[in-house]
Amino acid sequence: MAIFDLFSKRQKRLRGEVTDVYSYDEIPEVLRVQIVHIWYATLSEKTQYPSERVKSTHRLICDALCREYGVFRLPPAVSYGERNFLEELYQFFLNTPETERALDAIEIAFHAINTITRDFQYLNRRKFNEIADEAIKELNDRFREHGVGYQYADGEIIRIDSELLHQEAVKPALSVLRRKEFVGAQEEFLKAHEHYRHGNYKEALNECLKCFESVMKTICDMRQWTYARTATAQQLLQVCFDNGLVPSFWQSHFSSFKSMLESGVPTARNKLGGHGQGTSPIIVPQHLVAYMLHMTASVVLFLSEAESSV
Repeated sequence: MAIFDLFSKRQKRLRGEVTDVYSYDEIPEVLRVQIVHIWYATLSEKTQYPSERVKSTHRLICDALCREYGVFRLPPAVSYGERNFLEELYQFFLNTPETERALDAIEIAFHAINTITRDFQYLNRRKFNEIADEAIKELNDRFREHGVGYQYADGEIIRIDSELLHQEAVKPALSVLRRKEFVGAQEEFLKAHEHYRHGNYKEALNECLKCFESVMKTICDMRQWTYARTATAQQLLQVCFDNGLVPSFWQSHFSSFKSMLESGVPTARNKLGGHGQGTSPIIVPQHLVAYMLHMTASVVLFLSEAESSV
């Protein structure tokens, strides 16, 4: 459904009350209600007696959350009668004080929207793909409207720190990684974002490096370039450069970029995430991990485009 640019929204912009800074610790009540409206329009029928297919989808969402949380019903469940799974999901989502659990509910519900509802038989709606696409777009637009730094992409909720970098680097990189050749790298890139969202910064760095190495190995396989299966990131980079992934007459202009590729992602991981900590735990700052995620996305994009042009 289209988002209306209401008079009150325009007035807030004129008064400078709309912030460009993202927040991550709270899902505002208004945003939660708006998301419930999306679920109602996409997952449910306008009838008192929903079909078995629809009810089973609602149950699937609730049961997945219940199993992971180790409960029989989503709180605040007070009735022991016949369950209304959609209402149970709504009440849990609207009332849980934990932001991460609210994001869990969003992720699982939109996974259902992105998969199960893309079937004509779900609600016998002719524009089922458009409805799912519009629901996901509205969710991401609502996140942006409220300054909440998350987006739903490729089946997961990912954290974003800069809208420009997300649009120019992360989204195009995800598009590249959807190709079947890059399935391993895609999994590692999404894992890096998942670790980042949960504050597991060392693990996020490790997944960045794995993604980086997987992309280079995939390109080498596609081009039938020889490399050792135990090759490090730096060795894989050298193979790519030796085979003209970046033309030789551009080498001098790309010297700084090559240095970044050789030392940026690998070195940050090696120094901060890949070795023993010793007697003092190593603290990995959040802003460094955000930078590495964006750098990894940019490198993925650059290498894929370079491979296509060689």
